[in-house]
Parts: sequence; C-alpha cells; structure tokens
Amino acid sequence: MVQRIEKHGLQVAEDLARFVDDSALPGTGVSADGFWSGFAALIKEMAPKNKAFLDRREELQRQIDDWHIRHRNQPHDHEAYKAFLKDIGYLVEEGPDFEIETTNVDPEIALVPGPQLVVPITNARYALNAANARWGSLYDGLYGTDAMGSLPPKGGYDRGHGARVVARARVFLDEAFPLVGTSHADVRRYYVQDGALLVDDCPLAQPEKFVGYRGNPKAPDAVVLRNHGLHVELVFDRAHFIGCRDQALLADVQIESAVSAIMDCEDSVACVDAEDKVQAYANWLGLMQGNLEASLDKNGKTITRRLAEDRHYTAPDGSDLMLKGRALMWVRNVGHLMTNPAILDADGHEIPEGLMDAAITSLIGMHDLKREGGNSVHGSIYIVKPKMHGPDEVAFTDEIFTQVEKFLGLPKYTLKIGVMDEERRTSVNLKECIRAAKHRVAFINTGFLDRTGDEIHTSMEAGPFSRKDFIKRKAWIAGYENQNVDIGLECGLSGKAQIGKGMWAMPDMMAAMLEQKIEHPKSGANCAWVPSPTAATLHALHYHKVDVFAVQDKLKAGGRRAFVDTLLDIPMASFQKWSKEQIAKEVENNAQGILGYVVRWIDQGVGCSKVPDINDVGLMEDRATCRISSQHIVNWLHHGVVSEAEVMDAMQKMAEVVDRQNADDPDYKPMAPGFDGIAFQAACDLVFKGREQPSGYTEPVLHRRRLELKAAQSA
Repeated sequence: MVQRIEKHGLQVAEDLARFVDDSALPGTGVSADGFWSGFAALIKEMAPKNKAFLDRREELQRQIDDWHIRHRNQPHDHEAYKAFLKDIGYLVEEGPDFEIETTNVDPEIALVPGPQLVVPITNARYALNAANARWGSLYDGLYGTDAMGSLPPKGGYDRGHGARVVARARVFLDEAFPLVGTSHADVRRYYVQDGALLVDDCPLAQPEKFVGYRGNPKAPDAVVLRNHGLHVELVFDRAHFIGCRDQALLADVQIESAVSAIMDCEDSVACVDAEDKVQAYANWLGLMQGNLEASLDKNGKTITRRLAEDRHYTAPDGSDLMLKGRALMWVRNVGHLMTNPAILDADGHEIPEGLMDAAITSLIGMHDLKREGGNSVHGSIYIVKPKMHGPDEVAFTDEIFTQVEKFLGLPKYTLKIGVMDEERRTSVNLKECIRAAKHRVAFINTGFLDRTGDEIHTSMEAGPFSRKDFIKRKAWIAGYENQNVDIGLECGLSGKAQIGKGMWAMPDMMAAMLEQKIEHPKSGANCAWVPSPTAATLHALHYHKVDVFAVQDKLKAGGRRAFVDTLLDIPMASFQKWSKEQIAKEVENNAQGILGYVVRWIDQGVGCSKVPDINDVGLMEDRATCRISSQHIVNWLHHGVVSEAEVMDAMQKMAEVVDRQNADDPDYKPMAPGFDGIAFQAACDLVFKGREQPSGYTEPVLHRRRLELKAAQSA
C-alpha cells in the first residue's frame, strides 16, 4: 500500500510529499502551506476542465467516425469533409494577422539557431550529457562515427584515420572562417595582435568573426571564432597527442553544439507512480540548482559527471568574455491525457499528471531564477507542452500556467510554453493555437510520428492507410512541415522563439545525417532534434553552412506555401493490390518495432531506447514511434487487410526476433516461447485493443501494464 500524507485535501504519496517539502521548496521563498494550498486550488478548478477537454476529444472523434462510415462507399468529397469539420468545431476560422508578444526570451532560443537534444530526465547521466553538450569536439565526432564514410579501425588510435579527421576539420574552418591569402590547412601559427587574429600574418576574411582568446596573445591556448551566432574554439596544445604532431599545434576544434536541450518528463520516460516521478523531479532539481551528479564505472575507475562550467576568455578589446558552458534547458511536461496515482484528489481520484508537472517543475525552476549564471539569464522557465488538441487546449495550458505563477509568486509570463505541433487538430489550427498563448510561446515544433499516429486514429473509419513508407511520400507531410514554418514566421517567431523540426532517428548513421539533415535549417527551422551529443556536434556544421535568419527573411517575403486543404488530405491507400508478402512484411516491421520498444518499457522501465529494427538497424524508439506502428496495424486489422490470427503470428514471430536481438542483455526477459509475460501482453493490447485507446495513445496501456509488473515484483 502507498503511504500518503494529506495536503489541503490532496492525498499525496509520502515520498513525493517529502521531496517537495524537504528538497524542492527550500530556497524558493514559497512556504509549504502556500504551495500545497495553491496546488489544491489548481486541482479543484482545473481538473474538471481537463476532463471536459478530454470528453470533447472523444465527442469529436465519434462525430468524425460517423461521417466516414456514412460516406465510406462514396468518393471522398474534400469540400464536404472540410465543411463538416467546421460545423462540428474541429476546424476553426483563422483570425487576423498578429505577432507573438513573448518577452524575456534567452538568446539560445531567440537568436542562435542550432541543434536541440531531447533526453529522458529520469537518467541523470543522460541529462548531464545533454546539458554539457553545449560544446563538443569536432575531432571526436568525426573520428568515432561513420561521418567520413567509414568507422575507424578497431584498436588504438589510428593515425591515418586521424589525419583524415584533421583535414576535414580544416576544410570546415576554411568554409566558415576563410582567410585572406592562405588556407587553415597550411597555417603554422595563430596569434593575436592589436585586437585582431592573425594566421601566419594573414587576417580573417571577416575579422569580426574573431571574438576572443585564452592565454598569451602571441601563442594563445585557445582562439574563439563566431559564425551565424555559433562559437568555435580552436584549442592549441603542444603536449597533446594530436597537437604535438600538428604544424600549428592545433589539438582540437570545439564546436558549440546543442544550444538547447529538452529534459523530458513525457514520451522518453516510463513514469507511472510517485517513485518514478520523484526520480524525474529530483534530476530536474539538480539541474536547476546546478549540483546534479552521476557516477559511472569506466575501465575499472569511477567517474563522476557534473554540469560543465562556463568558459572564460579575453575579448579582442581586452575585456572579459564569458560563454555559457551548458545548453539552455527546457523541461517537457506530460500532456492533458494521463492521470497519476502519485496524488489523489479529495474524492480519491488520481489527479491529472499534467497539472502535477506544471506545479512541481515550475516550483523547481524557481531555483534557477534565484542564482547567478544558471539556466536562464532573462528570468524565464521554459516548459514544452505536448499533445495539445487545438486552440482551446492551448488556452487551457496558458490558464494553468497563469494560476501556477500566482500561487508561486512569479511575475506573469515567467513560464514560457513550447507548443508541439504534433496533433492533427493543432496543425490545422496552428495560427489560432499560437494566438492562444501569444504572450508565452517561445517554441513550436513539428512531430511527424505523433502527427501520423493521430492522423491514422482520427481517420480510422475512412479506409485502409498506405504502407508507412508511402505515407511519408504523401503531400500532406510536406504541407505540414512547410506550414509550421510559414505560420511561425507569420506570427513573428523569428528572432523571438524557436521554430523546430524533428528527430534524426538513426544515431549510428552520421554520414547519412550529414547528408540529409541540412534540409532542416534550409527549411527555415532554427532548431532541430538530434539523438546524441555527438550528433549535435555534427549537425551544428549545418548551421554554419546555412544562415537560418536569411532563409526566414526570404520565406517571409514569399508568403505561405501550404494551407489547411493540403493538411486534410487523408493518406489512405490509393489501391490495395498488395501481395501477401508485402502485407506480412509491413505487419512484421510494425510488430518488431512495437515489441522491441515495449519489452524494455514494461520490464525495465526504459522509456526511450535504441531498438534494432527488422534489418538490425538501430532506431530511436519512444511512445510516438510506438503509436504510429500500433495504429497502423490497428487500421489494417479494422479494414480486413490482415486478420487477427495473422497479426498474432507476426507478433510471436517478431518476439523471437527481439529475444535474439537482446540475448546479450543480462536484464532481458525473453518473451518466447510462452508469450505470456506482461510485456508481450502489453504489446498485444496496443494492437488488438488499439482502436479504443484515446487518440490512439500508447500511455494508458503502457502505464497500466507497467504498474501491474511493479505490483507483481513488490508482491
């Protein structure tokens, strides 16, 4: 039984109550009575509204289902469908032009385009790695990956591969920081004279790109350059094993990489109870207080990770120059859907988890506001709010944040909001969603996977959907991605907020990322997600190649490229002459991804992991990828493309594949041959009961089954 403490009518799990009272509150200036009374009032007022919004989602879904059923045997009438969506209030009228009024936004969000990391907050080591990924070694990123076309030979340092790395880095320097009369590849000496950087007596083609140095100006230990707002540090060290062989003693090229990072309490974690939530909140507290640590064993030695210090240099005019050593951190709360048993209301019901996150992560964020040199230099707390459906739900989040600010004693609009454009009703009403929080919006971001999962669930009754690879080729995807940028620019986000793009899902394929992900800054997005600190360093090269603000200016002059009509095209199969082999391959690919993810979620509490796909290519999987895979099978089941028996055969076959792929994991529990474990049952629930899941979300099934496993382990 969970031990609980009564707090102003709320029944709070003892470990969570103790954490708030003993760890989160001290140092904020907020009293325990003030916090819990304000929190209880928030629950009393907002929980019924939260439920009403969820009921509204279900009602709209019922109406859309009925419409598709009535028109199933008729050619799709786009105009009639659009008129119907307006009649039921799903599609709202777009209002007049406006610009957001967000203030006190940090430069990493408003002014510096660059990579963005998303990491599970429950893993302290990952969180620290992400925060410290503000800076990364270009040498390491090129050497340790396939970025140059191949991996390094196994064994010790390979000088041939290392020489290719150094040459590639010099090419980058020539492109971003060209010299007059020479190349960085030929340079023997970097030095500072009369406030200017000279390289073998040659100046930079753009002298203003030199912004600082460290050490003796005649032979500096480091030189700092800046291009498109991003800094690059040239590190000189004759004692270094690379520097001692370099004619200019250049030992490393440090790249400003993950300018911002999202500490995730949502899709990439498995937080189902008070124990899990305390772990998440405690790590967020450590980040906001600046004292988070994580120890690990490496080669028989214990290494302790801490937050990186800021970097200090001398500016060209002789003044001090400080550059932040850590990424600007957002925290992602959960959406409006889920409740959590960590806190019960006066009637014994679980409270909405999103309200709990809003109150407690904001309280914790106050620790940063109380100290110098922390996360935000402008006094803001940054919260990404996912899975909102339409303008009314965004306005509801704004109302929640306003009430939280009041009982925490924060100035209005301290809490900034990141709007995830990942649900269909949000993307077709994006301008009005931004308007609903125009004083808080500091971020919008597309989410292709959740957006596709919601598309399938919303249009479930319309007919069979295309195969997943073909869904990506449909016109609505390009329209969705284009409209997100265009509307963001129309609403004045340029120079005030982030317009983001989604994740590169293959963390081991950096050569492909370097080739393809440059399209994100070229699209006008001033941030895009990457799966690792190394990927952030390599993706940062794209922002040196592309002047994102120049792209945005050009796009603003050209006007909107996509409209709602394109976004309402349902990606159904144009014909269904699939062979049995094609159907089986599609179902097995979906089943393998679901099982590979769910077995770790349920059995090990891992919310995001690199899961080998059916071809043994490691892909980053989270609840969004699981949602699209499960809803795709659900759609084909519902329309008779595949039978329940065939799906179960695929699930069992792929369970054996997943077992083999995890054979070296000592903590892994095989699903075959019994197929009776809780993890396998959870995966089957997502498929065979997926049509009844709210908006096709995976959370209700995963949380219920994870709690079942934890209860069995306790017993």
